[in-house]
Amino acid sequence: MEDSKKTTKNGSPSRRDFIKASSLAASAFFIVPRHVLGKGYIAPSDKLNIAGIGVGGKGKSDLSSFAKSPRVNIVALCDVDDRQAVDSRKNFPNAKYYKDFREMLNKEKNNIDACSISTPDHTHAIATLSAMQLGKHVYTQKPLTHSINEARILTQAAKKYKVVTQMGNQGGSGNGVRRMKEIYDSGIIGHVDKVYCWTNRPVWPQAVPTDKTFKIPKELDFDLWLGPAPKVAYNEAYLPWNWRGWWPYGTGALGDMACHIMDPVFRILPIDYPKSVEASVAGNWTMTLRPEDNAPAWTPFSTNIHLVYPRKDGAGDLKVSWYDGGILPELPEELKEGEEFGNSDGGVMFIGSKGKLLADCYGARPRLLPLKDNEFVNIPETIKRVPNEDHYLNWVDACLAGYGNAETSSPFEYAGPFTESILIGNVALRTWMLRDNPQGKRTVEKYNGRKKLLWDAAQGKITNWDLANQYVNREYRDGWNLTL
Repeated sequence: MEDSKKTTKNGSPSRRDFIKASSLAASAFFIVPRHVLGKGYIAPSDKLNIAGIGVGGKGKSDLSSFAKSPRVNIVALCDVDDRQAVDSRKNFPNAKYYKDFREMLNKEKNNIDACSISTPDHTHAIATLSAMQLGKHVYTQKPLTHSINEARILTQAAKKYKVVTQMGNQGGSGNGVRRMKEIYDSGIIGHVDKVYCWTNRPVWPQAVPTDKTFKIPKELDFDLWLGPAPKVAYNEAYLPWNWRGWWPYGTGALGDMACHIMDPVFRILPIDYPKSVEASVAGNWTMTLRPEDNAPAWTPFSTNIHLVYPRKDGAGDLKVSWYDGGILPELPEELKEGEEFGNSDGGVMFIGSKGKLLADCYGARPRLLPLKDNEFVNIPETIKRVPNEDHYLNWVDACLAGYGNAETSSPFEYAGPFTESILIGNVALRTWMLRDNPQGKRTVEKYNGRKKLLWDAAQGKITNWDLANQYVNREYRDGWNLTL
């Protein structure tokens, strides 16, 4: 196996390094005074003062999960939509309330130690970086960012600002993914060169907004909600929930669920970045990727994505195939009638030279196929577990310990490259029917076969089709920027 001190090309720890580190996540942390820890650290004897950015929906449940710790104070709340903030304001009546996270950070920077970011995908990066630049620990929902370039910036920021970070892929603290690694490391399924991943998403409406003119609700600051995204007319189809299905704001089914379902793949197998990606799209693709007309295009109804990763151990390539929107892999022949193939949210299956390893979403309930084989194996536990499999308190405890004194399960050094690897699939989806033309402009033409994109991770670009690189980064509108 590789040297445990090796790093990837961009200097981030290898996946195997992370597994070693994550096994220490539950270890005891050092008790040291605040004055010794310095800026950006708090003594374990103190409380962790958290501000929530995006406090409705998932943000509400995130804050409630942090507040389970008696050593947490929720001291500030921020949401662009007063309607979404109602419950959190009731749950934390002493927390100050803001609509603009920039104003909140400016006014509360001396009162908060950490931020929880649970906004739509398109504002993850800018809110997260703003907090990190003030020395605040950050917990950011998945996917970490909206674009590949943003993922790289936050990975660099984690090293620069030295704060405790965590992406909200809760399965990363679960026993399932750790048990999957123990099974894989035992050698019982042999060499793995293929993995299937699938989800039931999208579960939100995929539709074009009507031509009807909508009045912006008085409780909503729509301009703030758009943030760095292009200025468009308000449409009730975009929020509060359906934003996942619109490219300027969400990252589709892949962005929603791959951080949960592909986590065991990226965490366990010896891979970093894919070298190629190709995709197919089902549904009304003509409108899904239509030219810009000052109205957002929506994400596909269903997709199939194939990623090829060079294995870092030199043992060939690993092919990872993704399915969503009702498209599923072929049922394994070892699975008997009535036996579950993943769960309702999806699943992951490793195809090895000696056997198959199946798990549910989050890497939960890992089991060998055929299922009867599980009765005859006795693979010992070798990886330390996170107490109660609690992803939220894993981050809280690490924040209380201070940067460098404890490990989180999905720090940005891990989550950044992982998110980048996932979002390459969206580059393929968004360019699958673009074709070169003499002017080099974006065009939409009749589908005539998908194109395999070749990815150079060191350069951060598609090397065989420059038009695809327009989706590696994203443009921010005036007044917004993302600068380290």
